[in-house]
Amino acid sequence: MRYQRLIYTIPSRAGLDQQQAAEVFQTVFEKLVQHLGDLQQPERIQAWLVTTAKRESWRLLRQQKVGGVHASMDDEETQDLPADLPLPNEVIQQLEEQHLVQSALQQLEENCRRLLTALFYRETVVSYTEVAVALGIPSGSIGPTRARCLQKLRSLLVQAGF
Repeated sequence: MRYQRLIYTIPSRAGLDQQQAAEVFQTVFEKLVQHLGDLQQPERIQAWLVTTAKRESWRLLRQQKVGGVHASMDDEETQDLPADLPLPNEVIQQLEEQHLVQSALQQLEENCRRLLTALFYRETVVSYTEVAVALGIPSGSIGPTRARCLQKLRSLLVQAGF
């Protein structure tokens, strides 16, 4: 599913456990199905999903704080939340940007996807020699290929509005 990782990340970053994150995910998509006909800007579905996931996460967090008593949050309540609550707008924006990059990366041809993943999605920095061995390509071609792949990725991101 296209937005699965993005939606699961929001409750996880808010401090909810895996079961609660799954509950948020399910609720968000139930609400999407219920309100699909009401969406006036279908191109903004990602923003709608993020906002709904954020509100549902806050609802669960609030429910925990009041000892399991159901506490719903409407639009006015969510705007009055203290600044120290998890998921500030900057974090949501970062998650959306990460999702856009991941989506664009998946659109690249396999050789670019593998190279960029090997270079930039590692816990530790790896040398071109290590990447060349892992991918079975000459180490001298990594730099120029990396530049072409990053340009393709940049073009996809621009098309996506990044």
